[in-house]
Amino acid sequence: MARPAGNTRLKSARMAAGYHSQQALADALKVGVRQVRRWESDTPPWPQPDVAQALTRLLGQDLESLGFAASDGPRSDRVRRAVLADTAAGAGLPSVPTQAVPVQPASVAQDFAAVTRSHRRLYWSVAPATLHPAALSHAALGCALLLETAGQTRERTAAALAETWLLAARIEFFDLRDADRAQQTLVRALQAAGEANASLLGATILAHSAFIPAWAGEREAALERMTAARTYARRGPACANLLAWLDAVEAECETRCGSTRKALRLIQHAEDVLAAGSDHPSPEWLDWFNPVRLAAFKGNTQLKAGHLPQARETLQNAFDALSPSDDKQRTVVLGDLAAVEAAAGNADEACRQALRALDCLERAWYAMGMDRVREVRRALVPHRHEPCVRELDDRLYDWSTAISALSR
Repeated sequence: MARPAGNTRLKSARMAAGYHSQQALADALKVGVRQVRRWESDTPPWPQPDVAQALTRLLGQDLESLGFAASDGPRSDRVRRAVLADTAAGAGLPSVPTQAVPVQPASVAQDFAAVTRSHRRLYWSVAPATLHPAALSHAALGCALLLETAGQTRERTAAALAETWLLAARIEFFDLRDADRAQQTLVRALQAAGEANASLLGATILAHSAFIPAWAGEREAALERMTAARTYARRGPACANLLAWLDAVEAECETRCGSTRKALRLIQHAEDVLAAGSDHPSPEWLDWFNPVRLAAFKGNTQLKAGHLPQARETLQNAFDALSPSDDKQRTVVLGDLAAVEAAAGNADEACRQALRALDCLERAWYAMGMDRVREVRRALVPHRHEPCVRELDDRLYDWSTAISALSR
């Protein structure tokens, strides 16, 4: 006689949701593995109401679709609708539907995340205007996949979706200088991180959102967002690199709002955190921060505090330590080096460094880097008739940059 196949519907849904063993599902539901074995038998008993709610939430299908006979218990549709209503994260994220989910295989999360990783690497070399639409299209795919996944597969897809929205927001804020749009995208990123219950991603998204009020000089709003970011980071475990980056972000906020003394204390704390290290590995997606980037933060703060000799040394050391692929960061550091010389009254050297920054911008556009160069040019107004400044003007106001300036 052929061996009974058992409840193949439940088994398939379990596998698709990323629970590759009966024990894994039992652990997620906080029940015994024996109970899961009974559910996957030929005659599965109807689960108790509280367990039924958890099961349908995890696997994204009602009990009948999971192979339980309706005659064995109450129909689960109404229960499931009530339980799964709270999985909707708001605008931009789909909720799990109340009918049977067209379940994707567990591998879909890995495949979706692979494209997310590729986009993250492409950010450092591909033009922002080219990469941004691709990231948005990928995010749209992720939203659609959330309708067709459940359990761990849905969580992993949501985590990759949060990374994709974060990348899009970084492009909008740092490269395209569209703060309003970046704010909306960061909300979507946070919603996706909530779907994934990814606290460290949530902390990172909230810290990015603090840049927006800080750039507008709204210190209290920026620090409130940093408090939220640090709260999420404590749910971690957070690595030293992430904790130091949070210090650096808050230091940037303080610097933008005129509190350079507090900013320098935060940077010193970040240096201590990095020196102490951590047992927790740095997330793969945290690829925009390291000790060299912290030095760049420090040099800018020293510049704003008027500590010109220290800023010059710090920025030059940071510049020398940048990798060949760091063209975007290189424009920022060169812009700050130019600003140091402009503040010191060295117009020739300021223009030389600003021209080097423009050379980098031709290879890799970065709005933050161009902002630095424009700030230097404003500082050079007293020297505007000198040949070096006129040479800078010739480069700074060619046809493309002049049109860009008028469009801002």
